[in-house]
Amino acid sequence: MNKIWKTAIINSIATAAYVIAVACFMYFGTMIKLGRANTVLVPIALLLLLVFSAALTGFLILGKPAQLYVDGKKKEALSLLTYTLIAFSIITFLALILLVIFVR
Repeated sequence: MNKIWKTAIINSIATAAYVIAVACFMYFGTMIKLGRANTVLVPIALLLLLVFSAALTGFLILGKPAQLYVDGKKKEALSLLTYTLIAFSIITFLALILLVIFVR
């Protein structure tokens, strides 16, 4: 397996792990009534989490391809972005299959 595929898989797994961590926090946070507080801090915290999530996942998916593109390695940049999106779409597809299997 070449270096671009390894980097794409690592970036995809890191992004999926972050999404899983945030989803678990949100799921278990509702169990402890974190989101039921009658305060303006809840929407502020959720919007801050949204912005942070967009920045982090953007960095994980687009960061290295953008760096390669700026360095003049356009073909490698496009390959890395394509492979990362393919790997992440496979992870997403597997998650959807698990959802269909376990939630009946």
